[in-house]
Amino acid sequence: MKQTVTRYLARYQRTFSSLNTGQKVAAALGTGALLLAGFLVFRWASTPSYAPLFSDLSSSDASAVIDKLDASGTPYKITNGGSTVMVPKDKVYSSRIALSGDGLPSSSGSGSGYDIMKEGGLSASNMQEQVNFKRAMETELSHTIEAINGVSTAVVHLALPEKQVFADKQDPATASVLVATKPGSTLDPEQVQAIVHLVASSIDGLDPDKVTVADASGKVLSVQDDGSGTAAASTRAQQVSDYQDQVTSRIQAMLDRIVGTGNSTVTVTANLDFDKTTTEKKSYTYNKQNVPLSSTKASEKYSGVNPNGQTGVVGPDGQMDSTGTAGTNGSYEKTSETSDNAVDTTVEHRETAPGSVRNLHVGVVLDAATARTIDPNVIQSQVASAVGIDTARGDTAVVSVLPFDRSAEKAAAKELAEAKKADASAQQWGLIRNSGLVVLIVLILLLAWLKGRRRAKARAEATSYLVEQLRQEGLDRAAAQAELETSPAVLALEQAEKTEEDELREELAALVERQPEDVASLLRGWLVERP
Repeated sequence: MKQTVTRYLARYQRTFSSLNTGQKVAAALGTGALLLAGFLVFRWASTPSYAPLFSDLSSSDASAVIDKLDASGTPYKITNGGSTVMVPKDKVYSSRIALSGDGLPSSSGSGSGYDIMKEGGLSASNMQEQVNFKRAMETELSHTIEAINGVSTAVVHLALPEKQVFADKQDPATASVLVATKPGSTLDPEQVQAIVHLVASSIDGLDPDKVTVADASGKVLSVQDDGSGTAAASTRAQQVSDYQDQVTSRIQAMLDRIVGTGNSTVTVTANLDFDKTTTEKKSYTYNKQNVPLSSTKASEKYSGVNPNGQTGVVGPDGQMDSTGTAGTNGSYEKTSETSDNAVDTTVEHRETAPGSVRNLHVGVVLDAATARTIDPNVIQSQVASAVGIDTARGDTAVVSVLPFDRSAEKAAAKELAEAKKADASAQQWGLIRNSGLVVLIVLILLLAWLKGRRRAKARAEATSYLVEQLRQEGLDRAAAQAELETSPAVLALEQAEKTEEDELREELAALVERQPEDVASLLRGWLVERP
């Protein structure tokens, strides 16, 4: 076995020594490339697959987790800016259980803030219990706010004064919320109000006006109503802006389909009515067909002779009636009727919600270069129909055709085209460079192969010629010797000559393997010199 390995190594060494400088460099580069590729494949196959162990870790928890992993010798990777720790897949659950036993992570992930209430036990004082309760509520509120879309991190601070016996001496509770949004996300006013009311509803006695929400840049997002109407004005301005944007987008979408994108501009000004009005109206209607609610009839009747012989009779009011005559009979009769007729009564109570449109003004400008064949009156009618222009309430819609300034767009388009051209050129040159390198390597390998093949062919031809020459010389010598009588001295001489011939043949074969081109040139010279 050892001799076989030695023989192969010697053969490879002789083969490598017979190569020229270019072939040696190509062989070395190819061998190195194969070894490097094998090493990379082995490393890729032996590298374990990683999976997240914990995500969204705080800096303190990440440091503690890494220390524990280092102590246990578990390999890990840190990603997502240091907030995510990854370990091999086969060690995720075992590492997570081991770290959970050590109380990690303590403040990150899905841990409950009410775990803080376990601190202290029975020996905790009233002050310590209040502090733990405040910390637990802050942690729970932070986790709840972080569940809102767009919020990356939230920190809540509560100021809960001690309860007083008298309500007029009780200090109000306050809260502050600091939120950090995810890249590319912003909180709209509805989300801010949701955070405010979420915190206020979670704490007993906390007024929403006492909750302050700020972002990571220090900008106050919540607007508190201090009695001056600032909060209401801000809300109204936001509602007006939202309504104007809605109408503008509706008109712009229609114009983009008519004149094309970028060939029109729309401006909308809306005057909204934020007054809340209440109207009460009561009306009465009489209908003869209705049955009377109540009816009363009264009748009075008197008759008799004047006892004193006076003229006249006594009337119902106790006065003498002078029209009567003495000794004659007198009478009095009165009938009255009262009816309460039913009257239809209608009571109307109407409340008008704020936010109605008082008037609306729309201005549209079309590009003269693209709207030459379009009648502005038609566009004006379409805009008026689309947004409901009411001239009775003072709405206006004006459409104008003016030339647009395209210098900025042309400059931007030119820069974009140049950037695309530069990127395309860079990609093209990169492709050419890589292709050139590949072609160069292929050519080097091809030339080395062709040259090696030519050398092998020349070596084979030279060896065959030498062997043929030697064989021919041996035949001639054998024929010459056949004419002579054999003797012991002649046999010994022939044996010696054969030994020398074998050694010479081996030396010639080695010479042909080492320097095939030189041997071939020498043989060509001999052939030319032979008569």
